[in-house]
Amino acid sequence: MIALDPGSPVPPYEQLRAGLAARVNAGELAVGTKLPTVRALAAELGLAANTVARAYRELEAAGLLETRGRAGTFVGAGSDDVLARGRDAAARFAEEARALGLSAELALDLARAALTR
Repeated sequence: MIALDPGSPVPPYEQLRAGLAARVNAGELAVGTKLPTVRALAAELGLAANTVARAYRELEAAGLLETRGRAGTFVGAGSDDVLARGRDAAARFAEEARALGLSAELALDLARAALTR
């Protein structure tokens, strides 16, 4: 489901969280898609169950996933809203960067730097 890099300085839960969020936001995981159980995904990725549970909790808090008790964890309807809010934030950033006279390359460099902090 998600490829993890064991040599990365980024913690496994964050790699998993970011990978799942990217797949949801790209539309690869549609609203209503059922995700593997915490234990199943942990076994598949060779991670501790708590690592997967943390990634799922953070994605649920962000509105990308929803847990329906014993029915499981699903891509939430809020994921469409998250993507729309992200686009709005990007548009505001682009507008501000243009107003400041920043080149597109410099603005993207600044955004990348901010995202990796």
